[in-house]
Amino acid sequence: MDTAFAAVVRESGAFGGLLYVLAPDGNALWLVTVAGAPYEMTVPWRRVALTDPMPLADAVRERRLVWSGDREQMARHYPRLALVLPYDFAFAAAPVTWGGTVRGGLILLWPGDHPPQLGPDERDAIETGCRRLGGLLHEAAERGDPLLPTDRPRIVPPPTGRASSPGEAAAVSAFLDRLPGGSCALDLNGRITFITPDAAELLGSEVAELVGALPWEALPWMDVPHVEDRYRAALVSRLPQTFTVLRPPDAWLSFELFPDSSGLSVRITRSDPSDGAPASQPAGPSRATVLYHLMHLASTLTEAVGVQDVVEQTADQLLPALGAQAMVLMTAEDGRLRIVGHRGYSDELMGRFDTIPLSLDIPGVKVLTTGVPGFFASFSDLVHAYPTTVHEDGMASWAILPLIASGRPIGSLLLAYARPHVFPSGERAVLTSLAGLIGQALDRASLYDAKDHLAHRLQSALLPHTLPEIHGLKVAARYLPAARGLGVGGDFYDLIRLDAHTVGAAIGDVQGHNVDAAALMGQVRTAVHAHATAGASPHDVLAGANRLLIDLDPGRFTSCAYVRFDLVTHRACLATAGHPAPLLRHADGRVELPRVPPGLLLGIEPDTRYPQLDFALPRGSVLALYTDGLVEAPGVDIDDATAALAGLIEHADPDDLDTMADILVRHAPTPGDDIALLLISPSE
Repeated sequence: MDTAFAAVVRESGAFGGLLYVLAPDGNALWLVTVAGAPYEMTVPWRRVALTDPMPLADAVRERRLVWSGDREQMARHYPRLALVLPYDFAFAAAPVTWGGTVRGGLILLWPGDHPPQLGPDERDAIETGCRRLGGLLHEAAERGDPLLPTDRPRIVPPPTGRASSPGEAAAVSAFLDRLPGGSCALDLNGRITFITPDAAELLGSEVAELVGALPWEALPWMDVPHVEDRYRAALVSRLPQTFTVLRPPDAWLSFELFPDSSGLSVRITRSDPSDGAPASQPAGPSRATVLYHLMHLASTLTEAVGVQDVVEQTADQLLPALGAQAMVLMTAEDGRLRIVGHRGYSDELMGRFDTIPLSLDIPGVKVLTTGVPGFFASFSDLVHAYPTTVHEDGMASWAILPLIASGRPIGSLLLAYARPHVFPSGERAVLTSLAGLIGQALDRASLYDAKDHLAHRLQSALLPHTLPEIHGLKVAARYLPAARGLGVGGDFYDLIRLDAHTVGAAIGDVQGHNVDAAALMGQVRTAVHAHATAGASPHDVLAGANRLLIDLDPGRFTSCAYVRFDLVTHRACLATAGHPAPLLRHADGRVELPRVPPGLLLGIEPDTRYPQLDFALPRGSVLALYTDGLVEAPGVDIDDATAALAGLIEHADPDDLDTMADILVRHAPTPGDDIALLLISPSE
């Protein structure tokens, strides 16, 4: 297996590769063999789920070869990967199959100076190598000895170089000693394998102390982000890298890194910072800056729920971090441009663009359509690409980035700079990657907003729009959605005119906080309403609703309380099904809990009886029906919470039910559960 793996790496012209096998459950790929890269750099990708937004997952899931020829292409399609590995390199990911069955996956790596496209010979070598590896994996499985993941993947050693004779070794040593400065060699893991005395002296240490050590661990002053970052850049891109670092107290040293398949050769010389800015810093943000931006943006976007949350978080994080002064988030809707949100521009200016027909003459629309970013260091650059553009915003430079989700552009992000801003290749890749994260968050948020809107429309349709005006009866009702999930739930209330002198009132709570709960709530409320208007007693109303739930078998329980009130006799009849009993405020202010025997929740037993309680409800009294969200909270005793609610009712004005309802809802616990409240009071 190692021989076949090394062969496909060599024959494809790649400098390294990673071989994965498909897990027995078929849901993930596990890394089993590595060539041309240190194990430590592969740890984050030791396991790749087939649902991950990663090139190998796409290649295996879609049975195709995935190719990325440069940083910007990788940033557009795989922003997370581009942010973690912001270096110049090319890669291919391919499925390893045999007989139409996926056995694993293969990743191959090429230097950053590889042409933008794979050559025919390279593609043939990959396809042939994958078939060969697939056959070997199949044969191993047939022998009962399948290749399985272990605690640590196998590392295929690099090809051994030509052995030097003693004379050549002496000549090489003399050659290095004659060169100014010093030299050292690092293996693929970054450890020093050889160092000249002059190099050790420049580093302020001894040869014996440095050989076998990682430079940034052996020399504390080298433990700065861009030192290890340039080592990684050389290792991943296989291109020369340079950096300058200060050895305390005042010695500036310049490092030149030259990588190959066996490690890195390093030249160390003294540097004079007065000669100009060191050539060490990569174009665009440093890796430390990139990781800082990634950490903050990713953490805040995970908290973004709706589209406006994404807009606010993006503006708060990106504008100060990137030095931009304005931004616009755009999408397309029904053939028109939609300004989702903006910062740094006036509403008037944005209003001129919102809802205009889509046209490729508009920069944001072209990026949204093609998925190709645009970078414009000056207005002349922008006009060259979009001749009809008018300079309306007073900005000097612009970056227009595609928002990619599930492999397709769903919008575009415009960043504007008040001063001229050049966009080097490194920064372009970083900006494109960050836009990819924003695109994924915007896609999730758009879906949430759509579901939330649909759910609220559903619940609004299922709850009564208005309560009937009944002579001789004052009523107030409130509904508060849950603070978690979609913000909808199964709480409901209803006031039903039964005849000229009789009224029914119902309140209930269907288990759950989602569209299913709201839909079932509508069915229960309809059943209660139908049985009540047919003249059924409270027991029969609840029994009828119970039979409906038994027949539907929705897998959810429902609590309910139903009371029938006679406006002439001022008598009420109450029955409950696993629901909190209402609170009764007498005309003198005294509050009590009617002692109605509780019945079982609806939907449990088909022949359940629901005991009734008759009691007086005279003029000036208030009956408060509510769901458990008004009193239940973690760590709070339900009896204490109910007593507190009774105290609020006692001291509230019984002649102003709306104010009483507002007071009760305002003092409710933080609504992790939804709340329904119905207050009724005879007025004559």
